[in-house]
Amino acid sequence: MIAGLLATATLFLPRAEAQTLKLAVTDVEGLERLQTDWGPFRDRLQQATGFTFDFFPVSSRTAAAEALRARRVDLVITGPAEYVVINKMTNATALIGLSRPDYFCALVVRADSPVIRPADLRGKKVAMDDIGSTSGHLCPSQLLADYGVDPQKELGGIAHTSRNVAHEALKRGDVAAIGVNYNSWINSARSKDRSVPAGYFRVIARSGDLPNDVLLAGAHVDAKTIARLREAMIENKQAIAEAIVSAGGENEKYRGLDLVAIEDAAYNRVRQMYATIGRPQFSEFVGK
Repeated sequence: MIAGLLATATLFLPRAEAQTLKLAVTDVEGLERLQTDWGPFRDRLQQATGFTFDFFPVSSRTAAAEALRARRVDLVITGPAEYVVINKMTNATALIGLSRPDYFCALVVRADSPVIRPADLRGKKVAMDDIGSTSGHLCPSQLLADYGVDPQKELGGIAHTSRNVAHEALKRGDVAAIGVNYNSWINSARSKDRSVPAGYFRVIARSGDLPNDVLLAGAHVDAKTIARLREAMIENKQAIAEAIVSAGGENEKYRGLDLVAIEDAAYNRVRQMYATIGRPQFSEFVGK
């Protein structure tokens, strides 16, 4: 009788691994938007891992770092530029990479431009994305440096603006080139612009593919939990990737996503980018 009661009681005991983890996404503000954009991902992740995940809204990248340091959040989804700073501030671990297809930057000019190579941009004005953007600022700056042009000293100025505004500025000839996330520019500004043909523009240089967006774990999250999460996500990566893309909207950038194991060294290229823009310590966020 006692053994039977003990067996019955055991059925209602929580599983040891069914812990609750707090999850934040750095470029998504508010709980409602988190639920809309990342709810399907969270639900699929819970099925795959046996853990429970609660959303933790953050108002900025700095807020995410501070929450990690205070152990108020356990996991954060963020971009490469943000990861490098958060890792420096909190010693967070790169848990898994969100590998986006065609994630690279390019320098684009008008087809009738005399600019043939990056060196021809010396003394000329270039438009880039928001300060601190991995693909729209850090990457184009590094691309110029790779071709021997110091983006801090040798350009005629950098105009930081939105992708659509930069596109229009290039069309008008207000800037000599734009530095952009190429795939995003193709799928938004260029493909939606019916005023000029696609051949109106020309790429003079492109980077290699950028390091992945990353799901990172706070330094306080134990190694066993990290290993369990990584293993479960790799084993269920197709279903998890489909859940991320199913939300649509901003998550369209993840279409074709793969989930891959990743190490911190993969982000040394981004650290080099910070040095190129004059921030060799990468110990604080740049821009907004």
